[in-house]
Amino acid sequence: MQPPTPSPSIADRLAAVQARIRAAATKAGRDPAAVTLVAVSKMHPAEAVLAAIAAGQRHFGENRVQEAAAKWAALGAAAAGTELAIIGGLQTNKARDAVRLAQVIESLDRPHLADAIARAAQQEGRCPRLLVEVNVGDEAQKSGVARAEADGFIEACRQRFGERLTGLMCVPPLGADPAPHFAWLAACAARHGLAELSMGMSADFEAAIAHGATRVRVGTAIFGAR
Repeated sequence: MQPPTPSPSIADRLAAVQARIRAAATKAGRDPAAVTLVAVSKMHPAEAVLAAIAAGQRHFGENRVQEAAAKWAALGAAAAGTELAIIGGLQTNKARDAVRLAQVIESLDRPHLADAIARAAQQEGRCPRLLVEVNVGDEAQKSGVARAEADGFIEACRQRFGERLTGLMCVPPLGADPAPHFAWLAACAARHGLAELSMGMSADFEAAIAHGATRVRVGTAIFGAR
């Protein structure tokens, strides 16, 4: 009987994703270094994050502030030099915790949250980089500012947060061709002079890179199923 084939490690899966990013960027005529891989560690233990850090990963994404705070506290000194992004829908009562903990908040999507982040930034004396989340499919069940309201909201946030507003984020509708949604977001970012485009996940990050993504959020392909 043959011994079972060992499962690929987090380091192996991370290397495979990085290779796919390089290939996609090269195919699109882009510098692979212009694409940041955000390893989505939500619902995975601190040990999994530690394995990714040991393999050289430095950018991570978490959905829930409370989970992220506990996990990064458990990592301790090992987390030095990492960048944490809050990528999930953010409640206004968690804004101060997010501002305190994260280097990036990717889910700014409504005026009340902008108010809460502005207050928290003043209280904490720091403001993470901010990305406006756009509901590119105008799906009722999803967070994100509606397409029709995006330009006005982005401009208001630009006036309020200045250079701390750095880009846009989206999650295209499940099962739909993501390319038109990625193209729309890229054009919107260009109109507003925003450099960061967070779009693309495990199933579609190559298409996102072809449309100009500067941040791709990959969880399952690195950490496995939750």
